[in-house]
Amino acid sequence: MPDLKRIPVSQPSLGPEELNAVKKVLDSRWLGMGAVTKEFEDAIAEFLGGVSTNHIITVNTGTSALHLALDAAGISAGDEVIVPSLTFAATIQAITALGAVPVFCDVEGNTLNLDVIDAERCFTPKTKAILPVHYRGVPCDMDRILDFAQNRHMRVIEDAAHAFGSFYKDRRIGAFGDLTCFSFDPIKNITCGEGGAISTRDPELADRLRRKRSLGIDKDTWSRYRNERLWFYDVTEQGYRYHLSNINAAIGLVQLRKFDVMNQRKIVIAQRYDAAFKSTSAIKLLRTPYEGLAFFTYIVRVLNEERESLMKHLKESGVDSGIHYIPTHHFSFFKAFLKRPLPQTEMLYKQILTLPLFPEMTDDQTDHVINALTQWTSHSLV
Repeated sequence: MPDLKRIPVSQPSLGPEELNAVKKVLDSRWLGMGAVTKEFEDAIAEFLGGVSTNHIITVNTGTSALHLALDAAGISAGDEVIVPSLTFAATIQAITALGAVPVFCDVEGNTLNLDVIDAERCFTPKTKAILPVHYRGVPCDMDRILDFAQNRHMRVIEDAAHAFGSFYKDRRIGAFGDLTCFSFDPIKNITCGEGGAISTRDPELADRLRRKRSLGIDKDTWSRYRNERLWFYDVTEQGYRYHLSNINAAIGLVQLRKFDVMNQRKIVIAQRYDAAFKSTSAIKLLRTPYEGLAFFTYIVRVLNEERESLMKHLKESGVDSGIHYIPTHHFSFFKAFLKRPLPQTEMLYKQILTLPLFPEMTDDQTDHVINALTQWTSHSLV
């Protein structure tokens, strides 16, 4: 159990079930992509609501999922991709890895999600895709985004690293749309240790994704799913070594069974935070529709340029905090891509603060975070 003296921002929730699942794979001696990987893909498809309509392609990381999806969608050098700057660097690296150009758009102040109106202003004849990020697990306005993309003949590649399990209206993220990318890294809604997945309804695109994740090798995936190796194969296109191992898939299968319990615990903690902080003048809460939400991280806006003061106080109280994320156009490698002002992004970057939230967080730890922040608020108003 986590130490009350130091409360981390996040941590994975793991137990003996994951260890036993990994042991079974080790005992089988088939450690790479195989039958357990296929079982995990089928389980994700069922979880999303349609084994027959959703094609799931698992990969080794969420970053690989984004890169592979963009590549398979035909995004290439010189193509423009509309994307918020307020995201993790991996989102942008996936674009630039193909020689494509990230075109930064602004975000909404109450959700941190892509501002569709501003995204529409970014469109040019070179725009080939839009890449919305479902921040904190709260879905973007997908109806408007899909309409915008369809009217402009663009691909929609969703960065759903935060949103595995979230519903948009009556369907889970990844059960509709064009291409949806998930991350299963150590602190995501479920973890594989490291892993990711792509969901698509297009069978031809799914086949291409499967080939590309395995070095462009044709007609080999299905034999590996049966834990067999074919002596003959062909390489038909540019590909990558992005497949997910049986070891990682075994962890993911156990985590998937725990999803509802882990997610509900995070929501209980987040709603306790909401109740405690809603009347705090120095803190502004983000809009969080909890129904159908897979909640990734708890972020508040600290007003009056007091964020550093609060972070210092929390640290002294044994509470970790973080900033998710530094806008990517602030990084040296991406600065040249910024062509227009992003006023909301700049303002939010100075305010956002991530507080501890993870499934094994205890009531005592939650109380400690609330008391530490409340104590700071009372002193800051003096």
